[in-house]
Amino acid sequence: MTTHLMNTYNRQPVAFVRGEGAYLWDESGKRYLDAVAGVAVNGLGHAHPRLVKAISEQAATLIHSSNLYRVLRQEELADKLCGLAGMDKAFFCNSGCEANEAAIKLARLYGHNKGIEVPTIIVMEKAFHGRTMATLTATGSRKIQAGFEPLLSGFARVPFNDLEAIRHVAEHNKSVVAVLIEVVQGEGGINVLPSEYLAELRQICDAHGWLLMLDEVQTGIGRTGTWFGFQHSGVLPDVMALAKGLGSGVPIGACLARGAAAEVFTPGSHGSTFGGNPLACAAALATLQAIEEEKLLDNVRVREAIRSGLRAALVGVHGVVDIRGEGMMIGIELDRPCGELVAVARDAGVLINVTSDTVIRLVPPLIYGEAEVDALVTAVSGIVKNYLQQAA
Repeated sequence: MTTHLMNTYNRQPVAFVRGEGAYLWDESGKRYLDAVAGVAVNGLGHAHPRLVKAISEQAATLIHSSNLYRVLRQEELADKLCGLAGMDKAFFCNSGCEANEAAIKLARLYGHNKGIEVPTIIVMEKAFHGRTMATLTATGSRKIQAGFEPLLSGFARVPFNDLEAIRHVAEHNKSVVAVLIEVVQGEGGINVLPSEYLAELRQICDAHGWLLMLDEVQTGIGRTGTWFGFQHSGVLPDVMALAKGLGSGVPIGACLARGAAAEVFTPGSHGSTFGGNPLACAAALATLQAIEEEKLLDNVRVREAIRSGLRAALVGVHGVVDIRGEGMMIGIELDRPCGELVAVARDAGVLINVTSDTVIRLVPPLIYGEAEVDALVTAVSGIVKNYLQQAA
């Protein structure tokens, strides 16, 4: 099929025309159980009545006015998010990479204000923070970075979950101003950060006057069973990036900050044309209200049954390395590349994703019920078993 779209995606040969709840339908009317959720975006599933109503009513009233003026919905959303997160201020943008970009700029300005000539941010191997030049540099994947050199300076990379490596950088680089880390690495293979690591990292940052910056683009907004992934540890960050599930499909990102970090930006130091417009904020507010009123955080914790079900179904199966995750963010690591399983599952009417070549990533809508959990566990475990047995 001829298309004028740039060749930036290896698109699958399917187009969806309708969604409802945890299901999608393609052009031919075939139904699919969604375990991708737009890559952790559609937390409320598809066509959620509250979201549809909020978007429709806001579109009929005011879609965009510009940050030249007060935006009442934006102020309401900032109050709500800061209250849920224990933060002080919020900046709104359109995506996760923009939220991380704002965090990076904030950290650099924070450093310059302290007289540090070349502010440096510690980042992690296997991290993914976005595809702008700064977030691409912060990302720990040479495959994604290749061809876009020269990358930016001002980043020091260390292994994920290695505090000694961070202490080593602290001893030898006096220009460090912040650490940027994901609570659970999504693109990197669903690698979960231990709570005790985050607590010790908080102590290190405090001792050196660094900002602790968390990329919660994928883990935030209920994905792990708490509003934000850091809340499992009780450790407060200084800066946090949000996006994906925040608008349930309407593009919106946010960079939240507290304490001294919340006062770094001043008028003119950062901005966004579309960021936090009334339509996007209406979608985000409706999302947060639905999560609260429908007790979806509780539901996510109950749906730990996905992980336990997969473990029970795949116990002792040769080739299964690990089944891990947090809440409704699940990774099944195999001992071989398994990208072909995306098509196998799709043919069977289930949408899954493979990341880091060998990890099946499941990030279903937060609204899953028992029927969807059972269907997903049965389908995915069967596909994995069959694949590994055929390859044996």
